[in-house]
Amino acid sequence: MKAHDGMYIDGAWRPAAGTDTITVLNPADEQPIGQVPAGTAEDVDAAVRAARAALPGWAATPPAERAALIGALRDRLVARKDEVAETVTAELGAPLPFSQAVHAGVPILVSGSYAELAATHPFEERVGNSTVYLEPVGVVGAITPWNYPLHQIVNKVAPALAAGCTVVLKPAEDTPLTAQLFAEAVHEAGVPAGVFNLVTGLGPVAGQALAEHEGVDLVSFTGSTAVGKQIGATAGAAVKRVALELGGKSANVILPGADIAKAVNVGVANVMSNSGQTCSAWTRMLVHTDRYDEAVELAAAAAAKYGDRIGPVVNAKQQARVRGYIEKGVEEGARIVAGGPEAPKDKGYFVQPTVFADVTPEMTIAQEEIFGPVVSIIRYEDEDDALRIANGTVYGLAGAVWAADDETAVAFARRMDTGQVDINGGSFNPIAPFGGYKQSGVGRELGAHGLTEYLQTKSLQF
Repeated sequence: MKAHDGMYIDGAWRPAAGTDTITVLNPADEQPIGQVPAGTAEDVDAAVRAARAALPGWAATPPAERAALIGALRDRLVARKDEVAETVTAELGAPLPFSQAVHAGVPILVSGSYAELAATHPFEERVGNSTVYLEPVGVVGAITPWNYPLHQIVNKVAPALAAGCTVVLKPAEDTPLTAQLFAEAVHEAGVPAGVFNLVTGLGPVAGQALAEHEGVDLVSFTGSTAVGKQIGATAGAAVKRVALELGGKSANVILPGADIAKAVNVGVANVMSNSGQTCSAWTRMLVHTDRYDEAVELAAAAAAKYGDRIGPVVNAKQQARVRGYIEKGVEEGARIVAGGPEAPKDKGYFVQPTVFADVTPEMTIAQEEIFGPVVSIIRYEDEDDALRIANGTVYGLAGAVWAADDETAVAFARRMDTGQVDINGGSFNPIAPFGGYKQSGVGRELGAHGLTEYLQTKSLQF
């Protein structure tokens, strides 16, 4: 069991202001694996003050030097890749191969991309008789979720540092051990004191204190839409900038003529990844009525292959939530063709990979984010009907379109009210902008668009 008794503030580990702690459980067996301090408003204030003091020096650091330090941080993440993967597996429950490839591997790609961007991005340009400068927005309060603990940290911290901002990070209380490893990597990389600070704690205490702190210039939050609305309201009252990456109910649209076997199998795999705990998961599978029964059979067979290989969900509350949604689906008339609400094991927070057929667009399981390994298959009559269903939720984060050719798929995707769409199985791109329409959020992450979130514009006329 790893016990941490301090916060990383102003370049050093220091004791927490209070004595309360958070115990971290392994969701696969419900056993304690770690303990971290439950930070208070006093800890947050100390971290923000450190970030505020470090801001002028870091903002004035040449971009090439910032790039070198981000590159050094990437190298430390490479060196710690196995440790990161093992830690994520222990505190989140993800299978180790998935943790190695995604939870540890993707942040290395993203941090490397920002090392390059910091060195090459045009931070000034001449426009007519003006010189336009892109300057850091200031101190960033980063509040990250548990579902991709390192990826979400890097998505915020790396572009903020590249922009010349300083950061206070409040990670999710379910996965703080990964954040502790990240802070150690930052220190080993030689990032100056105060540029990055870590406060562990509960959302309603440390998270709220960070969002409300007058010394924070921008709050970057990833999590539920409900909490995002609260943070947006708090920031709005202070005329403070926000970047919000929130919920999703993404549609996997299989158009006539598509390779239905591939579309269904990839679609089911997409939802089962990370035990369904992915905001951009394609949880609604839309299939033309002529091939609906075939798709249902394929999806049921695909889900049955996973068993408990997908790992548990993060905690008991999440397990109860997902099982409750499955029960709600049955109650509203949907038909289970794989899985079900029963827990597959006596120990651990496992949920069966579940597929619903006969789902209608207005059902709860077709409208609300479940955040678990649950696929809802919905039939449509024609492309306009498919578009109506795809756009028929409050969310608009991601999606997929499968068609006989890319041109047809792109034409449909252009009409979807969503921020990112994969065409015929297009692969993940770490420098493409990621973010949502409607209640899926405000702003973008990754690549140059993600960097822009942490910059503000100044023009000088001469």
